[in-house]
Amino acid sequence: MDERTPHSTLPPLGTPRSDEAGLASTRPDPLLLSRVDRAVDNVTAALFGLQARDGEWCFELEADATIPAEYILLEHYLNEIDEPLERDLARYLRRIQGSHGGWPLFHEGDFNISASVKAYYALKLAGDDIEAPHMRRAREAILAHGGAARANVFTRIALALFGQIPWRAVPVMPVEIMLLPKWFPFHLDKVAYWSRTVLAPMLVVMAKRPRARNPKQIGIRELFVTPPEQERHYLVNPTGKWIGEAFLWLDRILRPLERFFPRPMRERAIQRAIEFVVPRLNGDDGLGGIYPAMAYSVMAFDVLGYPKDHPHRVTAMSAIRKLLVKSPAEGYCQPCLSPIWDTSLAWHALMEAGADGKDPRFDKTVDWLLERQILDVGGDWISRRPDVRPGGWAFQFRNAHYPDVDDTAVVGMALARSGRAATDPRIQASLDRATEWLIGMQSKNGGWGAFDADNTHYYLNHIPFADHGALLDPPTEDVTARVLSYLAQIGYGRDHPCVSRALDYLKREQQPDGSWFGRWGTNYVYGTWSVLCALNIIGEDMQAPYIRRAVTWLKSRQREDGGWGEDGASYWQERRAEVKESTPSQTAWATLALMATGDVEDEAVRRGVDYILTAPREGARWTEPWYTAVGFPRVFYLRYHGYAAYFPLWALSRYGNLMRANERRVKWGM
Repeated sequence: MDERTPHSTLPPLGTPRSDEAGLASTRPDPLLLSRVDRAVDNVTAALFGLQARDGEWCFELEADATIPAEYILLEHYLNEIDEPLERDLARYLRRIQGSHGGWPLFHEGDFNISASVKAYYALKLAGDDIEAPHMRRAREAILAHGGAARANVFTRIALALFGQIPWRAVPVMPVEIMLLPKWFPFHLDKVAYWSRTVLAPMLVVMAKRPRARNPKQIGIRELFVTPPEQERHYLVNPTGKWIGEAFLWLDRILRPLERFFPRPMRERAIQRAIEFVVPRLNGDDGLGGIYPAMAYSVMAFDVLGYPKDHPHRVTAMSAIRKLLVKSPAEGYCQPCLSPIWDTSLAWHALMEAGADGKDPRFDKTVDWLLERQILDVGGDWISRRPDVRPGGWAFQFRNAHYPDVDDTAVVGMALARSGRAATDPRIQASLDRATEWLIGMQSKNGGWGAFDADNTHYYLNHIPFADHGALLDPPTEDVTARVLSYLAQIGYGRDHPCVSRALDYLKREQQPDGSWFGRWGTNYVYGTWSVLCALNIIGEDMQAPYIRRAVTWLKSRQREDGGWGEDGASYWQERRAEVKESTPSQTAWATLALMATGDVEDEAVRRGVDYILTAPREGARWTEPWYTAVGFPRVFYLRYHGYAAYFPLWALSRYGNLMRANERRVKWGM
C-alpha cells in the first residue's frame, strides 16, 4: 500500500487478511478484536456527534484554580461583579480544593502557594466566611508554607493592585522596556509570544499602579506570616545561579532610579505598549488568545481611562467571557480555547477508525480549517524570519499574529492523509504554504519551538520577574518530532538538509534512559511517543539500539493494570518517575509509540489495549480527571478534555488495523 493511502482503504475490522505469499497472517485474539470493534464503533459515532455545526471540534480546556480565581479578582478590580457567575466559580474552587488544604496545579497535585493564595482571596471576595472549615484549612496550609509573601511574581502583582502588599514586592519592570532597541539584552522579541502579550499591557498597569475598586474593601492580611509592609524578602533568585544574584542587584539599583525617568519618555512607552496591544486584540478571540493577556489588556484600558463602552475594552471583555464554561452546578474560566488542535486530532482519530478522509462529514471540517490558515499576516515570529511567508495555523479559533508550529504540522498531516489533495487544489496549495513556513521556522540547532524560531535567550530566565520559568519558547523534542513527521508524510526524505538536522537534534536530546522529554504533554511518555512516530515515518531502523532503548524504557513504565500514567510532578527531575494512576490518554500514547516501532504484537501493547477497553467511559470520552498536558512545566498544567476521547480511539483503531494488515508498519506520521 502506498504510504500516502489513507488507512480507511484497509478492510474493516474483522476481515481476514492474507500475506503476499498467500499464507494467513498471524491471527490476533478474536475476542480482543471484537471488543476493539465495538468500542471503536461506539466512540466513533459519539465523537461525530460532538462535531460542531461548522465542522470543527472544540473540547473544554481546564487549568488550575488560578484562572477562575483571577476572573473573580478581575470583576472586583473593576467593580463589575456578576454575582450568579461568581457563585458558580466559587463552587468550582471549593470542589477542587486539595486534601492538603490548599490548591494544586493539577488533579491531586501538591500544595501550590500561588494558586492557593489566589483561590483563597477569590473565595473571600465571593463572600466565604474565613472561619468556614475550607477557608480555615486553606489559611493554615498557606501560613505553613510561608504565607502569601512566598507567592510568585504574578500573584504578587495582583496583591499589589489590591493594596495587600507594597509595590516593592514586585520586581522592577519599567514600561520603558517598550522603547528598548532590538539589540538590547531585554526586548519583547526575545521572549515567548505568551510573555510579550501579557507583558505589554501589564507594563502599562505596573507603570500606573492603580488600586482595585474592591467595593467591599476585602483584604487578606491574615495570610501573611510577617506583616506585608514589614516583609523584606519578597524578591528571590529564580535559578540560584550567580547571574540571578546579579539581576537582583540590578533590580536594587534600578528601583530608586525609576522615579526619575522623564515623564514624556514614560508616556511614549505607554503609547508604544498600547500600539502593540491594539492590532493584536484579535476580536472576541482575545489578545494572544490567552486569558492573562486579555485580562491585563482590560486593566490597561481601564487605567488609561477608556470608558466601559469603548470598542477596545468591549472587545477584550467579550474575549474573556468567551472562555467561561457553565454547568447547572458550577462554572470555571478556561485559559484559552483549543479548536484547531482538537479538530485536527479528532479528524486523525476518526480516519484511523475507518472514516474515509473524503467522507462528506469532513467537508465542512476542511473548509473550516482552510479558512483559518494564516496566509496574510506576518506575526511576531517574522522578527526572526523576515523572509519567510506566513502559512501556519493557530491553536485557537483565530490568532493571526501567533500561528503555532505544532498545530500547523498536525493539521497538515490530517489534510495530507485525507486523500483530498488530488481532487481539491486548495489543499495542495495549503500544504505548500504550510511546508514553506514550517521549514522557515526551523531553529539553528535543528529543532522547532512552538511559536518562534531561536527563542533561546536563556539568560533571561534568571531575572527576578521570571520566577515562573516560562519566559522563553526554545525548540523542544515533541514539536520537532511533529514537524519531522509532517515532512516525512508528504515525501521529504532523510537526505533533505532540514530533515537531517532535525534527526540530529532528536538524537542529541534523547535522555540517558532512552526516553524523550515532553514539553507540551505529560511527559516522557508524550515526548517518546512523538519522537518514535517521527523516527518510524522518516525511515529510521526500528531495531537501532537507541530506538530499542526507548522501547525498553516504555515497557518498563507500564503499570500492573496494563496502562501507563505519568504525574505532573515528573517535571521535577528528582520526581521524574512519579505516577499515581494509569490514564487512557497516556496509555494511548504509549501503545501508539510501541506500534510505531513495530512492536504491534508485543504483550505490552495487548495489555495496553485491554486497559483502554476496560477503563470507564461515557460516550466519546474515557473517564480521566488527571492533567496530561502542560502550559508551562512546574507552573501551569492543562487538562484537555478531548485527549480522553480521540487518543484512546486512535490507539484502539490502529491496533485493530495493524493486527489485520499484511504488515505491521505504521504508515502515518502520527
